[in-house]
Amino acid sequence: MSAARTFRARTFAALRVRNFRLYFIGQLISISGTWMQSVAQGWLVLQITGSTVDLGVAVALQFLPTLLVGSYGGLLADRFEKRRILYFTQSGAGLLALALGLLVSSGHVTLSEVYAIALGLGVVNLFDTPARQAFVQQMVGRDLIANAVSLNSVLMNAGRLVGPGVATALIATLGTAACFYANAGSFLAVLIALWMMQSSEFIPMRTVAREKGQLRLGLRYAFETPVLRNVLVIVTVLGTFAYNFTVTLPLLARVTFHEHTATQYGILMGAMGLGAVVGGLTVAYRSRPTMELLALLALGFGVSMNLTALAPSIHLAQLALVPTGAFSIAMMSTANALLQLNSKEHMRGRVMSLYSIAFLGTTPIGAPLMGVIASTSNPRVAISVGATLALVTGVLLLLGQRAARRQLPVLTSR
Repeated sequence: MSAARTFRARTFAALRVRNFRLYFIGQLISISGTWMQSVAQGWLVLQITGSTVDLGVAVALQFLPTLLVGSYGGLLADRFEKRRILYFTQSGAGLLALALGLLVSSGHVTLSEVYAIALGLGVVNLFDTPARQAFVQQMVGRDLIANAVSLNSVLMNAGRLVGPGVATALIATLGTAACFYANAGSFLAVLIALWMMQSSEFIPMRTVAREKGQLRLGLRYAFETPVLRNVLVIVTVLGTFAYNFTVTLPLLARVTFHEHTATQYGILMGAMGLGAVVGGLTVAYRSRPTMELLALLALGFGVSMNLTALAPSIHLAQLALVPTGAFSIAMMSTANALLQLNSKEHMRGRVMSLYSIAFLGTTPIGAPLMGVIASTSNPRVAISVGATLALVTGVLLLLGQRAARRQLPVLTSR
């Protein structure tokens, strides 16, 4: 077998599974629409108020329900059939996008309406995210989970690569509302893909009956398992302080580089998406997640983020965002796979809901905080804060892993 054929076979192994292939295609279309809405919503808030803090609040509201009650979404994923949950959540997200498009088209959209729809989307994501993440293993099984998670990350960022570019073109030609309408329509692809799947091909997954104390049990299980605990701590720190690009990048374009059109912002997002696709494919090919790999990826992420923050021009910032995107998605794919591979089947929904809280639910804290830091200093400082913490967590994890390895008993022959 040639090297190219070997690379394709290993990198795209999970796509040989029909149900995952359908899921992948539907999500690719839908996520492109989601990124279009993300770009359009950020630009809309800046058009309405021009306030960096308002932008941070709008982003934060989408993740506030996950922060407050995120574990309930995971518990629901452990109790019920995951495909059924996704029918409801994907339909709800599409209707919210349609509503925002109609409000913008009316010419009377207000900041409070943007906030209300962002919060509604947050409620949908509360249930959607853990169900979606746990659903991946139900489609492909344990042996392909690392590969499938990485490919899932690739499609998330392929959408980031396509969505912002299309969004900026639509904003320039048809207006902001067109992005929201396009996103609403994109959810039909997911619903069709879910409908076409064969239930008989799903891996049987254990569900849990309703009992008292199940949330506490899930929390205790996660924090008494060292691998799960360490991964969740890292994701919490970086989710709060580093992964706020929907706040920091539009501010970098508008405030630091004085770009008052959406074009350069879209290119910034696209550059990061391009890097993320490369990073995701690399991890998909490797498919061997380890804690040391996670530490090294955190270090690379911190270095590349600092290069973005220090870039003297927007074109160099775009260049630095390519490795930033590669390291960011490789790191989070590795963290996700470590959690799924090291958690028990009947606990996985609750573990992945803790991942959602750590990665997404911390946004209501981090996004406004980054907005405040950017407004009181500048966007470069806000990005550097996250970069520095990524470096610190990477170093600490690497030292911890090496210390643990030195403490292992040495076997001697007799």
